[in-house]
Amino acid sequence: MPARRIPFNAFGIPFGLAGLAGVWLTAARQGYASVVVGNVMAVAAAVTWCLVSLYFLRYAVDSPRAARQDAVDPILSPFASLFSIIPMLLSAVALAPYAHTSAVVLIDIFLVITFVIGGWFTGQWIYGPLEVANLHPGYFLPTVAGGFVAAASAGVVGQFQVARLMFGLGFICWVILGSMILGRLFFGPPLPPPLVPTLAIEVAPAAVATMAYIAAFGPQVDGMVVGLAGYGLLMVAAQVRLIPMFMKLPFFPSFWAFTFSWAVVVSAALYWIEQQRVPGARAYVYALLALLTLSYVALGIRTGVALARGHLFAASAPTNTASSGEQRAKRGHRQNDGEQQR
Repeated sequence: MPARRIPFNAFGIPFGLAGLAGVWLTAARQGYASVVVGNVMAVAAAVTWCLVSLYFLRYAVDSPRAARQDAVDPILSPFASLFSIIPMLLSAVALAPYAHTSAVVLIDIFLVITFVIGGWFTGQWIYGPLEVANLHPGYFLPTVAGGFVAAASAGVVGQFQVARLMFGLGFICWVILGSMILGRLFFGPPLPPPLVPTLAIEVAPAAVATMAYIAAFGPQVDGMVVGLAGYGLLMVAAQVRLIPMFMKLPFFPSFWAFTFSWAVVVSAALYWIEQQRVPGARAYVYALLALLTLSYVALGIRTGVALARGHLFAASAPTNTASSGEQRAKRGHRQNDGEQQR
């Protein structure tokens, strides 16, 4: 029986679990939690990543043409980059303290894969061409998230030049893509409901850039870190205005976009609490851990219910938010150009 198609954003589930593991392991390093909790979550993330990866491999073997279409789908394809980002992150936060050499090998392998995937997507978006209406915050994943997570991972294992190289990649891509995506969100058509939860990704770049910067350049609160915090706080404040829109949505798998985004914000907050020696730090850390973990539990329950009912990936066909008229016009222009060349 052929494997049923599920969208690439299924990788958001192990990505979110890896983010939660990173938060708990950060809290453990600071003396606020047991390292066992973080390690258990890291194992859960790794197992989930393996299951999703194996399922996609079976699907690609059973339906190669459909898999190729998914790889160029303008809406869901950017989430495919999480395939290489997740093991890189887990190797840095969970494996490196126990098996440094193995962590270095895995990080280097998946860093190269992440770089290649980021280059492929950048070329694909140039070659496409890409409709502005199809842009959404998930487009940060291949190069911005990929670059920053690679930088943080390389820095953790002592590869500082590689970390700085990947930080530069992630930062420049953030500047370019961030302006394009915000321009589309400000002036373009509304996102379709299944993609609205990806707006939570907007809080992630500043926070993950912070973690990448301190891994690449050292733990310090300098002008760069303060500047990143300023933009990060703006994006967190902007999410408050979006709460009424989020509350009206039914459950979609894309709600997992909230998980890593807010996990990395909490990780950055823990760093600030530690660096600034905030009075009452323990209470703040426990409150952040409790709120974040309870949100994961609630989302996990909702995901389990949808999976049991067969609704989790019910609407998973490739989609395009650009209008059919725009697409026909684009195809017509390309056909005319081809005829003129001939």
